[in-house]
Amino acid sequence: MYRINLVKDIHSLSEFRAHATSFIKQLRKNKRPLVITQHGKTSAIILDVSEYENLLEQIDLVEDIRTARKEIKNEKGISHDSAQKILMDRLDT
Repeated sequence: MYRINLVKDIHSLSEFRAHATSFIKQLRKNKRPLVITQHGKTSAIILDVSEYENLLEQIDLVEDIRTARKEIKNEKGISHDSAQKILMDRLDT
């Protein structure tokens, strides 16, 4: 995900309302999240849809890795050779 530009990507809610279309175009073009403030405090972050989907995929991958590490620690995993054999058998079918 692209990093927020602290000068260009933080806007008040009233500014966002007044220029929503141009902010959405900017978001689609540069893929950086927009930070919306309300009463001087951060209130929301708006992400491009593809960037949001990428973020979810990364979270899923981290969760899969965490689960795999727990299984290995608890000796529930299988060896690399066994996993490779299972996959190769599936491909041959």
